[in-house]
Amino acid sequence: KESLRAKRCHLDSVVIRFYEAFRAKDGNAMARCYGPEATFSDPVFPQLKGPEVGGMWKMLCNRSQDIKIDYHVKKLTPENAIVEWNAYYTFSKTGRKVHNRVSSHLQIKGDHVISHIDTFDFYAWSRQAFGLLGVILGRTRFLKNKVRKEAANSLHQFLAKH
Repeated sequence: KESLRAKRCHLDSVVIRFYEAFRAKDGNAMARCYGPEATFSDPVFPQLKGPEVGGMWKMLCNRSQDIKIDYHVKKLTPENAIVEWNAYYTFSKTGRKVHNRVSSHLQIKGDHVISHIDTFDFYAWSRQAFGLLGVILGRTRFLKNKVRKEAANSLHQFLAKH
């Protein structure tokens, strides 16, 4: 019984450490929460591995001047966590305000996140980020693929510089 309690506290500290670092816009601290072989996926960054995962958070925190985060740990087991969180920020490409509602599924091993899957409504996000263009094209593969390609290029440029 004590062992399970200790594992839950440990897991809780990894999850809390990650989201508190996010709230503080500390991409380096967020990156340290991941194991070396970690994977990440969301609608914009569908297949990140290893250093790309932490690099993505470093890039996003570095570029997001006005991001505000709130979160709620919804479910917690010794190996997994589900976290619901909200991001409020200005999308730099268009200057439009965005409120993105995200659900995170994290798998933990030791004191690191080894798998992180974020889900959100891409159409809702694209309407906010792109306005009328998002309304018209937000449900198409064209816009999703364009956003993914630009995000991947930005990440590779960021990683090359850092």
